[in-house]
Amino acid sequence: MVERLSEAARRAALDALPDWSELPDREAITRTLKFKDFGQAFGFMAQVALVAEKHDHHPEWRNVYNTVEVTLTTHDAGGVTARDVDLARAIDAIAAPLSPR
Repeated sequence: MVERLSEAARRAALDALPDWSELPDREAITRTLKFKDFGQAFGFMAQVALVAEKHDHHPEWRNVYNTVEVTLTTHDAGGVTARDVDLARAIDAIAAPLSPR
């Protein structure tokens, strides 16, 4: 089983992920992305889904038109783990060429 990151490790990870923040009411990290339209948002989600499936680690997310809200936490560990940080990096890499706001 993967272990939760310490508070210091979580903060250090978030320092390297400037578009992500901690949720105030639970141990999770989140990012909201706005794309040019629904098609681009859905395409982004499809790409992330393939990566998430490959890593067997899946985001909590919500999509309304051009906006995608992503939340990452490892339920088995009860908080943020290295798996969440790795998936956040992958999500950032997928989003970068799409230039979300």
